[in-house]
Amino acid sequence: MQWLDTAPEGARLPVTTPLEEVEAAARDAGVLVLEFDAFRDGRGFSLAAVLRERGYRGRLIAEGRLIPDQARHLRRSGFDGVVLGPGADIEAWRRMDAAFSATYQPVEEDAAPIWRRRTLARATPEAVVKRLNRETRGGNAEDILCAALDPSLGLRPAILSSFGAEAGVLLSLAARVDPSIPVIFLDTGMHFLQTLAYRKALSERLGLTDVRLVTPDPSERADLDPDEDLWRADPDACCDLRKVRPLERALAGIDAVITGRKRHQTLDRHDLRPFELFQGRIRVNPLHDWSEEQVEAWFDAEDLPRHPLIDQGYRSIGCWPCTTVVKAGEDGRLGRWSGAAKTECGIHLGRRTMSVG
Repeated sequence: MQWLDTAPEGARLPVTTPLEEVEAAARDAGVLVLEFDAFRDGRGFSLAAVLRERGYRGRLIAEGRLIPDQARHLRRSGFDGVVLGPGADIEAWRRMDAAFSATYQPVEEDAAPIWRRRTLARATPEAVVKRLNRETRGGNAEDILCAALDPSLGLRPAILSSFGAEAGVLLSLAARVDPSIPVIFLDTGMHFLQTLAYRKALSERLGLTDVRLVTPDPSERADLDPDEDLWRADPDACCDLRKVRPLERALAGIDAVITGRKRHQTLDRHDLRPFELFQGRIRVNPLHDWSEEQVEAWFDAEDLPRHPLIDQGYRSIGCWPCTTVVKAGEDGRLGRWSGAAKTECGIHLGRRTMSVG
């Protein structure tokens, strides 16, 4: 990777330029400069990776609002150099670049570059999961997220978010990489009003542009829960109706689901890995090894708004009938389905057979 004071002569385009126009400009350009107007905008990485995958062999230069933490992602995407602004810490850039030695650049040897090897290795979802777990071993949450969003994999990803107590961590990480990634919110019809307000406020704060509200099917809701009290008699059936079934429909066309699950939350999650295969889809867990302390530190460091119910003693927040306050020092998940053996709503476990009435 080259650290440049000024960009070389060549074609120059903002990262907001449509791919077709970028490809047209690159055909006759020995140098292509992509201008980032915000470090959170991940489109430049995607454009570079696609250009490399489609055979562009000129010099790719990144310029604009970038930070040293992005050095390895720039290299992975296929950039040759970065134009550093006045006062930039070049040693910080070098350290971050050295942390990732593999490259997407075309090579002279017979070995294919990484993006080509990844494309060829997509034989089965199982193979992709195995390889991604191997490649991200020792990586942080952003590394895992960037690996899942790597354009050369050809995955169609979406984030699944409850906009609950800890949702801000995953969503803020995603906004850094690509604020246009779809975010699925299961609007069950039984959320706290504070959750609905928080969803709107947090989405606007992070600049998320594709938050999708998914609701239960009206006819199923009328047939299976006409009195809106199914949660009393059968909370599993209620979750199936209001979460599991709607999610199945919402995931049509999605083959990678990004979650905020963590190992410490339940016994079912104690061996959670960054990537796993579930019902034919890849599940991505960037925060799999995060502790509660890390979550709190991230909220403080990023100055993220908190869910308004946290101040009232709620630690894990779902639908209002099945969420209660927990005492100081207690496990936050004890506030979900309190007094019952149930610990999961079912969206991470799959469909159940339901017979009502």
